[in-house]
Amino acid sequence: MAQPHLAIKKHFRKLRDPRRQGRKRHLLLDILVITLCAVICGCNDWQQITTFANARRDWLKTFLQLPNGVPSHDTFERVFDRLNPQEFQACFREWMQALHEALGLSQIAIDGKTLRGSGSDGRKALHLISAWATANCLSLGQIAVDEKSNEIPAIPKLLELLDLHGALVTIDAMGCQKAIAAKVIEGGGDYVLTVKENQEHLQADIRAALNQAYESNFAGLEYDTYETQERGHGREEYRCYTVLHCTDGIRQAADWARLTTIGLCYSERTLNGVTSEELRYFIGSRKASAKIYGQALRNHWGIENKLHWQLDVTFDEDKNRVRKRHGAENLALVRRLALSLLQQHPDKHSLPCKRLLAALDPAFLKEVLCGDGNPRRF
Repeated sequence: MAQPHLAIKKHFRKLRDPRRQGRKRHLLLDILVITLCAVICGCNDWQQITTFANARRDWLKTFLQLPNGVPSHDTFERVFDRLNPQEFQACFREWMQALHEALGLSQIAIDGKTLRGSGSDGRKALHLISAWATANCLSLGQIAVDEKSNEIPAIPKLLELLDLHGALVTIDAMGCQKAIAAKVIEGGGDYVLTVKENQEHLQADIRAALNQAYESNFAGLEYDTYETQERGHGREEYRCYTVLHCTDGIRQAADWARLTTIGLCYSERTLNGVTSEELRYFIGSRKASAKIYGQALRNHWGIENKLHWQLDVTFDEDKNRVRKRHGAENLALVRRLALSLLQQHPDKHSLPCKRLLAALDPAFLKEVLCGDGNPRRF
């Protein structure tokens, strides 16, 4: 059941209204709440949001003021394009932080996603870096990548916005950078970084160190292994994780903040009688078991199938044609908030069914938003 301190009004009330004083026919909070309700119920653009609001006008007036009725779709578009994404993000983070404190947080996955429908007139499509609480299915924040850059300088900016204390932060090979590792440690967390060829010498050094350890049967070394075997959907998967709590032989090991562990994952996948093999390497700052590292690496991909995949399949994000930069970024944040709230609701229906049920049943929509059907908690 939601608590009053998790309410949207509390966390978004301080958001600065970007409109001039004489142009405020509609309250900013009303616009935000309508948009969130509409997106939860399946709306994808400003026209659909206005259509939803007009159909649910009487219900919305039970907890919103709507002094001049329902805003037009042009009003929604103008307001969201003028909202400062950093300020909007700060309010979002405060709400998610409150949920984090209520639920507890152990692992944060960082990964990027492109909003393919947002590109136009020679401009690149908007690319966002997201932070995802893997165990809680919570979107913790996002940051837009500069059009002329890539994910590497954006990730530290996102990390600065998050409370990392006690968390294990997992990032794929693009984020395997010394500065990013240092930023995680500086924020009070630990890191697990996938290693590929983009880091000069690092992958080769890890491979050599582990090969030498295997040849000596790990004599005198602190190490651990963890195996998993899974069957389903016509395939068999075997994984073996090995961690070595020793950085001897790793060039520039001291440049990686608090580096304690190197490791590899050997995987076999058999599908239709054909077996494929893969070796993946990683580094970490936490002196933990191979099982913990293995679970963290597997859980990392929850950001793909529980966030990015859901945004594309359930919310049609890749097809969304909102192209104004701030509008697209801010609406993407609303989708992530809507997804997090739907995933927190205990109903066992699929996400598409939850969205449909919220659209059909205002009482269920209230439960998604505040957990107890009480609009005053809004």
